[in-house]
Amino acid sequence: MSQHQGGCQCGRVRYAVDLELDNLITCNCSRRDKLGSILAVAPASAYELPQGEDAMSEFRFNTHKVSHLFCETCGIESFGRGVGPDGAEIAAINVRCLDDLDVFALKLHQFDGKSR
Repeated sequence: MSQHQGGCQCGRVRYAVDLELDNLITCNCSRRDKLGSILAVAPASAYELPQGEDAMSEFRFNTHKVSHLFCETCGIESFGRGVGPDGAEIAAINVRCLDDLDVFALKLHQFDGKSR
């Protein structure tokens, strides 16, 4: 696992996460399809938010199990929080918001969220 730094566009939200970039997901659900985000899931214990907890707003949709968090200033959703299928708390990281990462070099897996 590698540690990555990331955050929103304006810099108010900053985080660190220990993450492997080998199981990345694109999704065609009503939210991800419009955002164009690429997701990686990490256990909540591998995620740290040193800056920006007070700078975010929350959006929930569909089953309301995932807290989609976005910066109130620039509107970027750099991560979300939720519970995985096994009941463990997770952080869903938008890898497009990780610092110094070439997203065009990544292998992506497509998930059909529209059909769920």
